[in-house]
Amino acid sequence: MNTLVGENRDGDRAQTQQFVVPFASVTEAAEGYTLEVEMPGVNKEGVEVSVQNNELTIVGRRSLPTVEGTLIHHESRPENYRRTFEIDPSIDADKISAKIHQGLVTLTLPKEEHVKPRKIAVS
Repeated sequence: MNTLVGENRDGDRAQTQQFVVPFASVTEAAEGYTLEVEMPGVNKEGVEVSVQNNELTIVGRRSLPTVEGTLIHHESRPENYRRTFEIDPSIDADKISAKIHQGLVTLTLPKEEHVKPRKIAVS
């Protein structure tokens, strides 16, 4: 996975936050697209999805369990996830929906009605 460094400005103090770019898959159907993004360790409360200027941004904030006792070995990365996609103008941004199950964020991106295929009756 690649990493992306984002910078947040808080008054005069700059804060740097590091994100991991998660893996994603896109499939197309007649009704629209399905986008699946892998974000292990993220739950429903940790997902933020936004659309602005034809860009879909998904941020996943990990909720790592607290460990009781002495931690001997740890391989999980502490960084959060962030991925941005340019969306096609044929997508109806007002009807985008998202769900998460076991760290897999699934977004449904429906096409506008005027671009969906339709059958024409022959008389």
